[in-house]
Amino acid sequence: MDQVFKQTTSAALKSRYDYCAGCGHGIAVRLVAEVIDELGLRGQTVGILGVGCYSTNPVTFNFDCQFALHGRAPAMATAVKRLLPDRLVFTMQGDGDLAAIGTTEIVHAATRGERFTVLMLNNANFGETGGHMAPTTVIGQRTPSTPNGRDPEIHGYPTRITEMLALLDGAKYVARVALDKPANIMRAKAAIKKAFEIQLSGQGFTMVEVLTACPSGWRLTPVESLKWMSEVQMKTYPIGELKVAAS
Repeated sequence: MDQVFKQTTSAALKSRYDYCAGCGHGIAVRLVAEVIDELGLRGQTVGILGVGCYSTNPVTFNFDCQFALHGRAPAMATAVKRLLPDRLVFTMQGDGDLAAIGTTEIVHAATRGERFTVLMLNNANFGETGGHMAPTTVIGQRTPSTPNGRDPEIHGYPTRITEMLALLDGAKYVARVALDKPANIMRAKAAIKKAFEIQLSGQGFTMVEVLTACPSGWRLTPVESLKWMSEVQMKTYPIGELKVAAS
């Protein structure tokens, strides 16, 4: 019989899974682990984790990881990659960690063309601390801090940080993907792999924004969350490759 499933060696998913029911973060973790397995780089990978729901990943990923202070993962990744240029180095950050607390860090890392990859998990709220408004919260989205929905006259507009970074010369590959259905999940995996390969080729900064469901923060069921992603979230954050530098 043909083997149709194989557990990754880059993640210990059998032993723990710390996310809420329906959360997409676990899918993102598995995709990263699968890509690292396929590249045969588990022993040469360093993950830098920001502060968020994904902060348990150092015990989930089965390779070297480090914690960073809130928003400071790009600074730590810069140091690791410059000291160990032969390693595959990536940050995993939430939209709050990257687009709010760490905006300065990420803008300057991309401007310098630092040769690591950023994976930003965008669930449109601060999921770890109760689901309040984040810079990526879309117009009309209700959260504990925007009970009547985000109003641009009061709360400002959503921050499209990925589009901003794509404009910088140091950024060589920038993409946005979604984990709402199997076809898009496979596209997400392909984008992560492409970003890692461009990093390893030494071209410069790479980034993949991953739209991921947060049923707990959105006060929706897991099924309703996937529908909301495609019908609402993706209108503000359309998926696709925003920048692909010539090789």
